Formats: sequence, C-alpha cells, structure tokens
Amino acid sequence: MLQDFEKYGFPDGKRYNSFVGYFKRRYGERLQKIVLDAGFTCPNRDGKVGRGGCTYCDNAAFHPSYSTAGKSLHQQLDEGIGFHKVRYRTTEHYLAYFQSFSNTYAPLERLCTLYEEALSHPSVVGIVIGTRPDCVDDEKLDYLADLAHGRVLSDWKRSLAGEPDRTAPIVIVEYGIESCHDVTLQRINRGHDFETARWAVHATAQRGLDVGAHFILGLPGETRQMMLDSCAMINELPLRSVKFHQLQIVKGTRMEKEYAECPQDFERFSLDGYLDFFTDMLERLRPTLSIERFAGEVPPRFVNETPWGLIRNVELLRLLDQRLEDRDTWQGRLL
Repeated sequence: MLQDFEKYGFPDGKRYNSFVGYFKRRYGERLQKIVLDAGFTCPNRDGKVGRGGCTYCDNAAFHPSYSTAGKSLHQQLDEGIGFHKVRYRTTEHYLAYFQSFSNTYAPLERLCTLYEEALSHPSVVGIVIGTRPDCVDDEKLDYLADLAHGRVLSDWKRSLAGEPDRTAPIVIVEYGIESCHDVTLQRINRGHDFETARWAVHATAQRGLDVGAHFILGLPGETRQMMLDSCAMINELPLRSVKFHQLQIVKGTRMEKEYAECPQDFERFSLDGYLDFFTDMLERLRPTLSIERFAGEVPPRFVNETPWGLIRNVELLRLLDQRLEDRDTWQGRLL
C-alpha cells in the first residue's frame, strides 16, 4: 500500500500530504518559521470595515513570547532562532513569519521596508505573510511577485541544501479565510465575504506565488455537514497549503460571551471525535494540498477549559497517523 501513497506525493510513507515533507522535498532541508509582530492592525479593528476585530480573537494567545511589537525585527528573529534551536538543533535556515494581525494592511512603502529588513537577516531565506483577503491589491501582489522572482533584491543570495545558488527569497502569502460560508463570516465579524477570499487567492497564485490559507473548525452556526461541504470549495482554490484549527474559546473575547449564551450553536469536538471528523475531511481534500496544521494549541492561561488536556502537536500528529491507518484511508480517498 505504501507505493500507492507515494504516487500522490505523500512524504515518508504518510497517508496525507504534510507541509513539512513538501518543504523538505522542495528545498532539501527543514525550514523553521520565526513568528514576528511588526505592529500591524486589522481593518475590522480600526473602523475601516468594523470595530472590535473577529469575535474569537485575542492575538496574544496565538504568538510566542519573543514576538513583541516593541522589539526590532532582527531582535525578534535572533530570539526566535535561539528559542527554536533548543528543539531543532540542526536547522540552519528560517522563514520570517509576519503573523500578528494583518501584515499587508499598510502602505506599500512601509511593507517594502519591513519585508526587506527581515530578509536582510543572514539566517532568513524567505518570508511568510499572514494577512486578510481584503488587505491585498494588485500593486502589493505585484511587488511580492517581483520580490519572489528576483527583481527587487539584486544582491540577495542564500545557499539551501537543495538550491545552493538561490538568488531570490521564498515568498508565501497565507490568508486567514476561516470559513467558506458568508453567514459565518458575518457572524464572527470578519468584515469580508468568501468571494473576496476567492479573488485574493487566485490573484496571488496567478503571479506564481505560493498561497496558504487558514480555516477554523467549529465556528458558531456551522454544522459538521457545512464544514465537510467546505472541502469542495477549498479544493477549487489554487492553494499550496492549508491550516486547520479547532475552535478554542479564548477568555475575554466576544465569542466567550456568545458561547455562554448560546452553547447549542457551537459544534464542540472531543479529541477522539475531532480525529474522526478531520479524517472525514482529509478524505475529501485533494491530495496535492499540503496540510500544514490540523489542530491548534492555545496556552492554558488563555482558556477556561482544556477538554483535550495538555496534549502537544507532535502527539496529535501521531494520533492522526494512527487514525488514518486504523481506518485504512488517506487524503483524497473519496475524490
């Protein structure tokens, strides 16, 4: 059966297309992301399209302690590299991950300065830009394409294991889409619809840029069938990779209050139930789609309950591998 999985491009005998495996195949080595906070905000926070941000969001719950807006980008990178060296001792190259809030929500001149500052770090081989679909336009995407295709930093050079003479940085754009259903996007105060996401993903991919997307499973009002139906819409997008997180109710957010008032509107998963449900989703996702993450971890101090216990991501991955094997299934089996 292993040979059958390899024909899909699944790495290391896995039954799904892991993003880590994709990176190792493409670049010849592991590349670790270093989370950065460059001091951005979001248009549904500052009044452009709304106030208060997404109802589930407390950004402090989603990034590490070394990533603080008061520090320079190089300081954050140095501290982040030191942090990850404890676990990934052989890692030599890193991706600067502009994660906090919407990292294209600024004039192009400021974006150029920030991105190029991060890329000047000698251990950084590329950038990952987390943003919203309504915070990009043709001008910004053209610049990112020029950056990725070597038309901006003429003297930039790095040596990766698989590409010893790389003369342009890796550029990945990661969109927070969160849901494929407009009724959900409106309920969580997202401030854009799914059509906006569709346009942004297509416009980015058409410029030869790698595109990722983030989705949350268990948002209020969404049934399991609605989430499964999302797979067809995700498959149609020209995405390279996807991240999925189970919804976690963060203390102090508007969603915490909504959950207290209407718990029946939320699809809550036990760990065992989530493993089965995500396996159902994997069976419906095209095999060429790299799975970067299928569940999330929020530090316990940010939540009122930890129904899965203090389980780490490495154990979750092991459990997913075991569930796929137990069910003798794989990514894309139902397509």
